[in-house]
Amino acid sequence: MPLEIRPSQALRLWRQVHLDLVRDGQADLSARQTAILLTIYLELPPHTVRGLAAQLGVTKPVITRALDTMGKLGLVSRRRDEFDRRNVIIQRTVAGALAVEKLADLVTERARELGGG
Repeated sequence: MPLEIRPSQALRLWRQVHLDLVRDGQADLSARQTAILLTIYLELPPHTVRGLAAQLGVTKPVITRALDTMGKLGLVSRRRDEFDRRNVIIQRTVAGALAVEKLADLVTERARELGGG
């Protein structure tokens, strides 16, 4: 059953989730990094720098910079494709899976609160 919400409710939900993320003391991800993270965890692998760049409509260096930061945070890892050394395969990590799960829990919790207001 689809969730019916007004635009103002959608924006309040978006704002509240972001406030929760800012307040949690963890590193902040940019909108681009969040889009990359969700793509990697919600869509079936394999994921490559080239494929992510095409999907997000940005250049490969943009994806590489985002992945550098995300890799330092332990959210993803990278390895060269054994069959095509030109490709870099992006891999999921436990920390990344937990971050996505936490985000899903936050969105779900805040969406439930919309029913009351």
